[in-house]
Amino acid sequence: MDSARGLLTIAVGFFVYLERDSLPSLNELSSLTNLETNYTLYSVILVTAFLFGLAEVLRDNSAQTLMPAVVEDKDLEKANGRMWSAESLTNSFIGPPLGSFIIAIAIFLPFFVDAITFFFAAALIASMKPTVKSFAPEAKSGPINFKAEIKEGFGWLWSHTLLRPMAIILGLLNGIASLTGAVFILFAQEVLNTTVFIFAVLGTAAAVGGILGGLLGPKVSEKIGSGRSLALALFVMPLGTLLIGFASQWYIVWVLVVIETFTAVLWNVVTVSLRQSLIPTNLLGRVNSVYRFFAWGTIPIGTLLGGGLVAALEAPFGREMAFRSVYFVGATLGFLLFIYAIRVLTTEAIDKARAAGGSASSASSAT
Repeated sequence: MDSARGLLTIAVGFFVYLERDSLPSLNELSSLTNLETNYTLYSVILVTAFLFGLAEVLRDNSAQTLMPAVVEDKDLEKANGRMWSAESLTNSFIGPPLGSFIIAIAIFLPFFVDAITFFFAAALIASMKPTVKSFAPEAKSGPINFKAEIKEGFGWLWSHTLLRPMAIILGLLNGIASLTGAVFILFAQEVLNTTVFIFAVLGTAAAVGGILGGLLGPKVSEKIGSGRSLALALFVMPLGTLLIGFASQWYIVWVLVVIETFTAVLWNVVTVSLRQSLIPTNLLGRVNSVYRFFAWGTIPIGTLLGGGLVAALEAPFGREMAFRSVYFVGATLGFLLFIYAIRVLTTEAIDKARAAGGSASSASSAT
């Protein structure tokens, strides 16, 4: 999938190169008010974005499935935390300024540089060796029946007393978050009155929170327990959303986003590591894919509802209050989700599931 994404990125870069003369210069962007759509590039981006989405789902699911083959169960939280820290660092601190520098040289150049990084990542993955479990898929006789395998993964997840509600809670959590995510850039521009530079600075908040969450999340989980860590995340996220809805200064929002992202990564460190340790190796890929379907399937719905809510409230309450209302609605739904989740995702329930999962793995190894 990394190789495929590298080829897709080259294709986009090639079309940008061909259309370079019809594109405005970077200096013109801030003053343009009636830029016409370049339908050639628009069509290319639509198609490649769809293909990128397909590749990313398979790639990320495979990466999470691969982790238990190279890391012992006791080190999964630490390993996942370090990966999220590295991802936050490169995605939000290194990538954007490097991209800005390269695009100043030539508008098409960042795509070709990005393609090289995909191929380099593919080479690194190809060089990996299993240290705990084999990378090889389970041997099967006859053709693969994808429908039956996905059904098996869904059935296993739905019958699990802890992972089933966890998947549903995560889906609702992401749907609620996407309510505000859909309007965040407009909220920053029109309510917080950010400039282009200040908005870039505001964008570093998620990176800082992600790095801290990845490094400190495993320690927090070890200190207060998995259940309390999840409860902390589920309470702090809607609280941060509520406070952002009242805020009018960008630096206050920056701090709140750091805290929100920290707790979001804390949630990921605990829950992803838990899935990797509980789901049997031969089912991890398909169960994980079903779990992530619940997790990601609500995001486009929440995005649509967030934009629709602003459109519906703008006329009676004004544009600023419409933006703030999305945050108030998101916070209310988040607190309701917290009330439900803390009764299900307790440390005792998680420890019980881990113990049951460990017993099942031992029995499977013995036979």
